[in-house]
Amino acid sequence: MNDISPAALRGAVDLSSLRNRPQAGSAPAPASGAPTGGVVVDVTDASFPQVLELSRTVPVVVDLWAAWSEPSMQLSPLIEKVTREQNGRVVLAKVDVDANPQIVQAFRAESIPLVVALVAGQPVPMFTGATPEEQVRDVFSRLLELAAQNGVTGSVPTDGADARDAPEEAAEAPLPPLHAEAYEAIEAGDYARAVAAYEKALAENPRDEDAKAGLGQVRLLDRVQGLDLQQAREAAAAAPRDVQAQFAVADLDISGGHVADAFDRLLDLFAAVPVDERAAVRERLVELFDLVGSADPRVAAARTRLASLLF
Repeated sequence: MNDISPAALRGAVDLSSLRNRPQAGSAPAPASGAPTGGVVVDVTDASFPQVLELSRTVPVVVDLWAAWSEPSMQLSPLIEKVTREQNGRVVLAKVDVDANPQIVQAFRAESIPLVVALVAGQPVPMFTGATPEEQVRDVFSRLLELAAQNGVTGSVPTDGADARDAPEEAAEAPLPPLHAEAYEAIEAGDYARAVAAYEKALAENPRDEDAKAGLGQVRLLDRVQGLDLQQAREAAAAAPRDVQAQFAVADLDISGGHVADAFDRLLDLFAAVPVDERAAVRERLVELFDLVGSADPRVAAARTRLASLLF
């Protein structure tokens, strides 16, 4: 795909990349290859969560490349060149696919090279395969427009620049205490503690939209932890009216960015199951609507179809 979806983006983390986080009590992985500075960084499975955090303030272009891929050898230098021309408004995260299988799985990369942007932790398709320079520049321009529409307008010091010279607005404001507690819990794989922190934040401020979105994300993370996509799909195919089996695949689809597929699956399920089972399906749909965000056109379309099924 060589275009950027205009869909609204929401949330602070890319759920699919966190699917296999360590269980609570496990020691955190060392952040080798962490993006500590500059506009072009090499990223590993261990350091990828830091890229997700960075994408909350500056758009990140993720280049999944391989030395054996001739199109990679053509596209990667061009992506790096155009990134450097953005003067810190875009960061390039380079991923060696042979050394980082978790990232490859998270993006469901079926061909290499694959270039995907992250804006506020959410994936935005950019390129697959070699792409002309003019088209690369055009897509970068639209990426910056999309990032601005979603409030992601920060920048990073360019290579060799002193971080103290960075614009003041590039510094991210500290998280509220309960949000910080939730993030620490997520990093440790302790989703119950993260849920409790977000619920407390919402109790203190019911209008805290970040806490509401975070709570939905953590609940989803907890549900997909340990699920095997292939096994889940096989179970759902074998039992098309099994509510829990369909929920599992829908959760995995949402976590992988396949939003419309998840909504269609649950709407089909809602139409197929007995009336006394519909309430649970409707509740799960509403929860996922809130997670994706009401501004997303896929949510609007799914809400319309749900309304037609209700009445």
